Amino acid sequence: MSILEVNGLSHTFADKQLYQDASFRLNKEDHMGIIGQNGAGKSTLIKIITGQQLPDDGQIKWQNGCKIGYLDQYAQGAHDLTVFEFLKTAFAELYRISAAQTKCYEDYAETMDEKLMEKAGRYQEQLEANDFYEIQTHIEQVMAGLGLDAIGKDHKVSQCSGGQRSKIILAKLLLEKPDVLLLDEPTNYLDTEHIEWLINYLNSFSGCFMVVSHDFDFLERITNTIIDVAFGKITKYTGSFKSAIKQKEVKKEVQLKAYEKQRQQIEKDEAYIRKNKAGTRSTMAKSRQKRLDKMERIDPPSDAQQAHFNFPYIELMSAATLTVEDLSVGYKSPLLAPVTFSMSHGEKVVLKGFNGVGKSTLIKSILGLIPTFGGTAKFVEATKVNYFTQDLEWDNNMSTPLQLVQDLYPKLEPKTIRQRLARAGLNAANAMKPIKLLSGGEQTKVKICILELKPSNFLIMDEPTNHLDDETKAALKDALIAFPGNVLLVTHEESFYDGWIDKVFDVESIRLSKK
Repeated sequence: MSILEVNGLSHTFADKQLYQDASFRLNKEDHMGIIGQNGAGKSTLIKIITGQQLPDDGQIKWQNGCKIGYLDQYAQGAHDLTVFEFLKTAFAELYRISAAQTKCYEDYAETMDEKLMEKAGRYQEQLEANDFYEIQTHIEQVMAGLGLDAIGKDHKVSQCSGGQRSKIILAKLLLEKPDVLLLDEPTNYLDTEHIEWLINYLNSFSGCFMVVSHDFDFLERITNTIIDVAFGKITKYTGSFKSAIKQKEVKKEVQLKAYEKQRQQIEKDEAYIRKNKAGTRSTMAKSRQKRLDKMERIDPPSDAQQAHFNFPYIELMSAATLTVEDLSVGYKSPLLAPVTFSMSHGEKVVLKGFNGVGKSTLIKSILGLIPTFGGTAKFVEATKVNYFTQDLEWDNNMSTPLQLVQDLYPKLEPKTIRQRLARAGLNAANAMKPIKLLSGGEQTKVKICILELKPSNFLIMDEPTNHLDDETKAALKDALIAFPGNVLLVTHEESFYDGWIDKVFDVESIRLSKK
């Protein structure tokens, strides 16, 4: 049974054809993953099917009465409520029923009208059927599952970090228990433990869902169907992520063979036509020309633009590069016990810990961007730091990538900038679009490209893999491995750093362990 039918969908975004006459269905039992390169149109597809954006053409038809829950990758939710108060709004309808029941009791005390007691009884049945009296327990369970108990239920949502707010909004969405969940990059701000909890939750979810994610291990464990958004087409595959990739490769091979066979036949026919169009076999030549004119040409399999990164290195002649001693960090009060560690030349270290525990704050304190409560952080003289921040924020989000790089490096020729952006995986058209129109992955590529233009010997990367597709992650990983200098990396993706990192610094327990 179809919950959603998408028929004949066509849409162009900023001169790029995202979909051309695409159709698919979301069935009641589907646990669907949405995959595709950065900028392919995955998030736009979610916006179209939720009615936030109108397509150029096509029909979107939801089952009548279907309750939809949606989380986008840029969720903000800046509310002047506490975390617990905000999560309680997931049960607004039940609280409305409870208030109506209370009103029935109050009115009955004045009128003694038995109909009011009957009405209150019906309200009671609704409340009990929907676990109204277990709301606090449900909220606490979801908070613990997503790591929100570390923030505290009395903390103001408006005072939370972007990652924390995303988790809070996800928690509210799960508590609402919609018929369909639409999740855009839900693991971006989740740690391994909380991703595991979300996997278990989704696997036991009674409804259907669509999940956009570049975390392929996550997709493999939660999906039974995949749609691939690529080159104007939306292709649906039955099975898990790995099964879909195998099916896609087989389909690509079949298409390539059919293309090559047709290409050879076309070349053969064209040669025959050239040789015989004026001779005794001209009639046969004309017949073959008509056949060629009517032939539906098979396209060769398309290949996405690949990213290639390289961080230029400045020689540093020193055994030690960074020394941190008794550094106490935080804003209104210390977030961590005093931190002490050091890094020697060429060492690559991961900062690990739950979101909100203070990893980004520690980095900003080390760089001197925010004041500390005590202690010191010193780089050796001649250290040149390159810093990647996890936030996709720009001074002018109407500037194009070309303009952004030109403003930072005015001596660079536009042609050179275009070449550097292309190496980062950004095509010529996207280099000329306002940055706000690019996907999260494309914006991240621009940020990495800007880092590449500044030679350094110490890279600090705060969640650089958020929003990136698997191919771009691999390119970034190769570049970090090849970089001769230091790397201080914050990431929740162990698969990204496993096998090449030297040490893991567990921020929560303040310990440094060798990998």
